[in-house]
Amino acid sequence: MFLTQPLHKGRREKARDTAVVCGSKRLDFGELADRASRLAAVLQQLGMQRGDRVGMMSLNSHRFVEYFFGTWWGGGVINPVNIRWNPKEVAYSLDDCNTRILLVDDLFAPMAPALRQLSASLRTVVYCGDGAVPEGMVGYEALLAEAEPIDDAPHGADELAAVMYTGGTTGQPKGVMLTHGSLYINALGTVAALPRDTEDAAAIVAAPMFHVAGCGIALQSLQRLVPIHVVPMFDELAVLETLQSARITEMFLVPTMIKRVIEHPRFAEFDLSNLRLLSYGAAPIDAALLDQAMRAFPRTAFAQVYGMTELSPVVTALPPHCHQPGPDRERLLRSAGTPIAIAEVRIVDGDDNELPFGQVGEIVARGPMVMKGYWNKPQETEAALRGGWMHTGDGGYMDAHGFVYVVDRMKDMIVSGGENVYSAEVENAIAQLPQVLMSAVIGVPDDKWGERVHAVIVRREGMALEAEAVIAHCREQIATYKCPRSVEFRDALPLSAAGKLQKFQLREPFWAGKARRVG
Repeated sequence: MFLTQPLHKGRREKARDTAVVCGSKRLDFGELADRASRLAAVLQQLGMQRGDRVGMMSLNSHRFVEYFFGTWWGGGVINPVNIRWNPKEVAYSLDDCNTRILLVDDLFAPMAPALRQLSASLRTVVYCGDGAVPEGMVGYEALLAEAEPIDDAPHGADELAAVMYTGGTTGQPKGVMLTHGSLYINALGTVAALPRDTEDAAAIVAAPMFHVAGCGIALQSLQRLVPIHVVPMFDELAVLETLQSARITEMFLVPTMIKRVIEHPRFAEFDLSNLRLLSYGAAPIDAALLDQAMRAFPRTAFAQVYGMTELSPVVTALPPHCHQPGPDRERLLRSAGTPIAIAEVRIVDGDDNELPFGQVGEIVARGPMVMKGYWNKPQETEAALRGGWMHTGDGGYMDAHGFVYVVDRMKDMIVSGGENVYSAEVENAIAQLPQVLMSAVIGVPDDKWGERVHAVIVRREGMALEAEAVIAHCREQIATYKCPRSVEFRDALPLSAAGKLQKFQLREPFWAGKARRVG
């Protein structure tokens, strides 16, 4: 079980069929395998030994796909860099796992001098752009043209394949160690949970490929020998144009991306009738947005996936039939689905005792998709994997039919006056207001209640909304103790590169200098 297998299958079974498209660049499976094998030779010539980490800091591209497979082909380990980090954060991720080779594109090449100053491990910078090779770097295309293909390195399922750094919402980022087996079997398990046609199939990769979601989409598609159309970075118009021109049949987006796509002013101009499956995940979706999206794509099946980087990444799935009309639809759409075939999930209390159905606790999971651990962080690894179960940090419950309901991040739970308030429930209530574009609910210090529920809202352009109206609306939807006691309005909310809401940035000003901190 090894991650380069799709290239061998593709070269043998569909050598002249399209594998990767990015802009005007199109590679068939034969060409992709050839370029990956040449890149493997280049990386070895540059000093990559078996198990060495190789970084890439780039927008999505066909070269990012080659980087995945070329590194693995040569026996290396990928360390894709978060493109939203500043040079100090990037240097930390390189040095933490001793990454000596870094690939950069045109956009991030100017950061290389600063990284050389800040990083103790960085030795070689490979320029992956289309212009002249900057001073002090070596040119990707020239090296590939001169290299001879080499044989694929033998791989075991337990062999390290990736070190993917988490966002570092608290403290320093952690390098999540994923193996050939964990990534490969998770891709298979996700495809099995959400079966889709391969005839005339085409997938789009709009999520960032440095993130496990973007990597996972590419693996799920190429394992099935389905071509992927790579969008350099998420842009709603670029997504719409690609959906139409490439006749895309399957797509994954996080909820914020879905919202931007369906609310684009030119949305109605595009023929999106080929899209057969739209899967969503990586962040909660409110019921109003899901209904809006399903109306916007009336001929498209919807599915949800839930997981995290440490789970390679998917652990539960809510298939299309659960989104269809029926007596249980409303209940099922509140869930994250059932565990995929390779995963076990249970709900535990603070002492890791399994809880009865319907009772909220921490979601934990085990199976072959679980990470090996955090790079060079044995204590954090032991805490996360205690008892053989990955502790997700998510609060939720399971019903008697095995459906998992994620109520909130444990750290996002607000304790106000002794009552537990799950911010996702409050955000769902706020999302029903037509004037609301986005919202985030956090706990902030309160002398009387310990914490109070505080809402941060982005209004739709040109629409008025006052705090009193928000609070009054919430009181009609949910219990009074769950309702916001304070509301503020902003022009935007902080999002990660993967489209996840960064609540820690919202909480920080409120909790600075306080003895007790949340999140």
